[in-house]
Amino acid sequence: MHAQGTTFAQSLQPGTVVALVGPLGAGKTSFVTGMAKGFGINAAAVVRSPTFTLINEYHGRLPLYHFDFYRIDQVAEIERLGVVEYFEGQGISVVEWADKFPEIMPKQTIWIRFEIMNAQTRVIYITPPSPSYLKRG
Repeated sequence: MHAQGTTFAQSLQPGTVVALVGPLGAGKTSFVTGMAKGFGINAAAVVRSPTFTLINEYHGRLPLYHFDFYRIDQVAEIERLGVVEYFEGQGISVVEWADKFPEIMPKQTIWIRFEIMNAQTRVIYITPPSPSYLKRG
């Protein structure tokens, strides 16, 4: 997942919001580690799942805001974190378990769904909001 995350990160523009959906162990945090590497962040040393902290911030070529909604039960908790302000900023916001609260995700969110095929194989489905949110090379 690291390599895929690194490649994916290179296509993102400031202000992009990415929603990650999939079961435990599907590779969501590993994908974010790769994204961090793509932004010039020392990912191996710093990227951790924000399951208990709810948000981790990393600074590189672009700021990376890593959220985890797994333990959140109500939208009010998300609002208290100021998540919408992050979404409206110039960093990249990545939300694990975003499917728990799809109503708060911006319309321009890129949705990525992870499926576990077997112990070594994952399938990733990416649904962009529109081509204008991805850089063209």
